[in-house]
Amino acid sequence: MLTAKIYVTLKPGVLDAQGDTVRSALETLGFEGLADVRIGKFMVLTLNSLTKEEAAAQVEEMCRRLLANPVIEDYSFDIEGAAG
Repeated sequence: MLTAKIYVTLKPGVLDAQGDTVRSALETLGFEGLADVRIGKFMVLTLNSLTKEEAAAQVEEMCRRLLANPVIEDYSFDIEGAAG
């Protein structure tokens, strides 16, 4: 069984209103020195009966077609575990 850990973040330069809100809230709570806060998504998928290469190809397609918006978001992923 393989686990895919997927990270999706807004591309640099894309306005991150949620990140700005969190940065402002952290400053209100007294946390200083924050230059920027960027908010992203983290997903974990469990995959059955695939080799690591097949899983990577499938996850790449999932990211490109659904899990991320490649126009405004970057993504990366790790495949962990043993196939079987």
